[in-house]
Amino acid sequence: MSPTTERHESFPYGIPPHGYRLPGGIRLGPVRLQVADLDRSAEYYRRILGLRARERPGGRVDLEPQGEARPLIELHYREGAAPVPKRGRLGLFHFAVLLPNREALGRLAAHLTREGEPMGASHHRVSEALYLRDPDGLGVEVYADRPRSDWKRDGRQLIMATDPLDLDELVRAGGSEPWTGAPEGTTMGHVHLHVGDLRQAEAFYHEALGLDKVVWSYPGALFLSAGGYHHHLGVNTWAREARPPSQDEAQLLEWEIRLPSTSDVEEVRESLRSKGYSVEDSDSKIRVRDPWGTALRLLPQAADQTHTKVGHTDEEG
Repeated sequence: MSPTTERHESFPYGIPPHGYRLPGGIRLGPVRLQVADLDRSAEYYRRILGLRARERPGGRVDLEPQGEARPLIELHYREGAAPVPKRGRLGLFHFAVLLPNREALGRLAAHLTREGEPMGASHHRVSEALYLRDPDGLGVEVYADRPRSDWKRDGRQLIMATDPLDLDELVRAGGSEPWTGAPEGTTMGHVHLHVGDLRQAEAFYHEALGLDKVVWSYPGALFLSAGGYHHHLGVNTWAREARPPSQDEAQLLEWEIRLPSTSDVEEVRESLRSKGYSVEDSDSKIRVRDPWGTALRLLPQAADQTHTKVGHTDEEG
């Protein structure tokens, strides 16, 4: 889980922005995906990740972890939406679902093997991760964090890598219990985006939005976070020649950062506007697009009334 910390707490790694800095207590809300077939996508995420599907009005399905009425993913229907090509599009590289522990990741790895689901696997030194493609070609990471005591740094930079992951050992860590779906406590851990230029991405996400730079020497990529986490956001130029998705293609419609208070939303609004970015206002929420059109919504955590335990009153909304 990303930590809750004081706004100005210092860490032995990372570079804060020169001006406004996001508070440490942020968390990510659901990702909103445009897909060609709601039933197909809902069945994929149910079968592969064990997420519960909840139908909403207007051609939308929410996908929730077991035991919680809190969406991790919102599926939005677009008739005839074209899949993501292998070379990718600017925008989503992958979204990353964070499991509460390594044992759950091991049980998922065993489940994916039994299902015959193609997957990639990497040890990032700060986390262990499995990689999937959904039916529309959208990238999905599922991961578990390593203990923070294992994280290493080089000067001010956190050390991350893409090393081989010992899947057999990971499966053994899962024990004999079967995978029964994304457990309670599963969250959206981070989002990773294809961008057209790292300097422009840094100007937007670091200097205007207020995320700390955490890893900046990874080839063609930059990793940013708040509150000392290894990253809430990754950006890369690995699809530099690609274009943004058109309206009739599968894509990330929007991702979300939830801030501790309404005043935090007001402060980030002013920071973005002071750097020349156009911000859409809606009550206590704001929406902004990065230089390549990827939409980000920011809102106070108090505005989130959807997180209830299954078995309690569950309001539709």
